[in-house]
Amino acid sequence: MIAYCAAWIVLKSLEWSPLPVAHRLARFYARLLDLAVPRLRRVAYENLASALPAADHPRIVDGVFRSIARVLVAFARFPRMEPLRCEGGEYFADALRAGRGVLFATAHLGNWEFSALAHSQITGPMNVMVRALDNPRIDALVESRRQQSGNRVILKKDSARTILKALAANEAVGILIDQNAAVEEGVFIDFFGKPACAGVGFVKLAAHSGAAVIPGFALWLEKEQTYVLRFYPPVAITGDAARDTQALHSLLEAVIREYPDQWLWIHRRWKTRPPTI
Repeated sequence: MIAYCAAWIVLKSLEWSPLPVAHRLARFYARLLDLAVPRLRRVAYENLASALPAADHPRIVDGVFRSIARVLVAFARFPRMEPLRCEGGEYFADALRAGRGVLFATAHLGNWEFSALAHSQITGPMNVMVRALDNPRIDALVESRRQQSGNRVILKKDSARTILKALAANEAVGILIDQNAAVEEGVFIDFFGKPACAGVGFVKLAAHSGAAVIPGFALWLEKEQTYVLRFYPPVAITGDAARDTQALHSLLEAVIREYPDQWLWIHRRWKTRPPTI
């Protein structure tokens, strides 16, 4: 109950405050998270240790918490947030004309919540696959927000059949591909020069359905002080799960390198290690 009340207060305070105040509040909340859970900053530094130059680490980690603050504001204030500019929308339009559905490969990069909400504003509602939160009351609060835009939530536990049905109806489905996977659920790919276990469910769905695979992210443009919803050219799916998963993560790595302080380095992405011989 305490956790739910805290989440409700955070969202409502950001929703009801004037926008400049909301941004200051969100940065305060992100700072509280940083101080209350020091493990997050420690994990970020561990992840960055061999991925990017050490001199950049403090700036990147501080930027991660600023990025979280922006995510909170957009999530709390939707649909009052201004619609995003879209780049690469032709890739999505072409995929719809092909009629096999669209799988959006996205990540905890930029504003992953706003990207799905903004997509509904620009082109219409889509499906988003999520994992239910451990706290059912907070989960219900978050899901109600996600569906305000008309987007449909697909729970991870019963996702495959629902996703294939949506793709057969030529709908779009967004899936986060950047989380750590257990050995039995994935393959080891190269990610920032280190072996990372990545789930293969996404590429198997793509191969089975023939859906177009389009990477897409809502990225913060510091000079313009706004987000852009950017779609990248479709990724060819060969049917080789390891090869296709590597291709997706190579593109994701390239985008993260361009916007390093907008990726969730506080996640234990390299938790699963290759078995020792």
